[in-house]
Amino acid sequence: MHSRYQFEFRPYQRKFRRSLTTSHGSWNVRQGIIIRLTDATGKVGWGEIAPLPWFGSETCEQSLSFCENLPSEITSDIIKAIPDDLPACQFGFETPTLTGGATGTKPACAGLQEDSLTYSCLLPAGPESLQSWQGFWHQGYRTFKWKIGVIPIAEELKILAKLRKELPLGTKLRLDANGGLTWEESCQWLDACEGKAVEFMEQPLGVEKLEEMQELSEQYATPIALDESVATLDRLETCYHRGWRSIFVIKAAIAGSPSRLRQFCRSHPLDIVFSSVMETAIGRNAALKLAAELQTGNRCLRSSASSALRRHRRAVGFGVKQWFTENDDNWLKELWDNH
Repeated sequence: MHSRYQFEFRPYQRKFRRSLTTSHGSWNVRQGIIIRLTDATGKVGWGEIAPLPWFGSETCEQSLSFCENLPSEITSDIIKAIPDDLPACQFGFETPTLTGGATGTKPACAGLQEDSLTYSCLLPAGPESLQSWQGFWHQGYRTFKWKIGVIPIAEELKILAKLRKELPLGTKLRLDANGGLTWEESCQWLDACEGKAVEFMEQPLGVEKLEEMQELSEQYATPIALDESVATLDRLETCYHRGWRSIFVIKAAIAGSPSRLRQFCRSHPLDIVFSSVMETAIGRNAALKLAAELQTGNRCLRSSASSALRRHRRAVGFGVKQWFTENDDNWLKELWDNH
């Protein structure tokens, strides 16, 4: 028997404190949709649709059109039938029914506390990273992610050398190229990383160059992680079945159906890192619940998958709150009230 829900939604636009610069360009405004599902007993679940089209999800316009064409009462069958070309919608509609969401008449956005998780902090691109990491260190971060492929490589390599010299012993550094490097540049970066305790380089080449990234992974000691290449569950499955066995960065909010993602991760020994798409606390909390379950390992996993996860207790990529000015709780309640 299918469940019925009253459906409401609110589009949002949220400005970044400063432009987030990657090899894809500058990102200034996070757009998305907050949804509310109310069941027959009055229980309320909240979800978030947070597309990232340049990573491979649907666009914000496609998400909004999908919501606008739904009736005010929907069923669990409608949610299950959301097509795979709307992965952010699949996540947004399925997480309230899977996790119970935050209950109440207004969004409740208290941060999820998970003792099993540590967090990686996203630094600004370019030389600003040299001034900003100290403040985040004092906030408790011990893993940092730095965007590369943004300014000329010679300048970035000098910054890397300074970062490695200044970061305290035991700090982990991740380099994220967002597919913006050439083969030659990737080799330059990896040569510079050899013996420098860089945790991994993320997506050095474009999504169409899996074989080349596999070759880089075999040639260099610094691990390679896939991000854009595994942005959706279909892509993740494809890369795994084509032989990728290094790190998978999973952006749950755009990966697609959380139930299918859970099933795949439980069944395969993946080295995974859950990461943010700059979603609000509603989407972040849903993604972190998956990360706490799937990234740290638990007894529900098959033994081979569980042992693989226990070997890699990597920090999740959700240290991004500093990129926004507003408090999530106040901002979301104002969005719902003033729509």
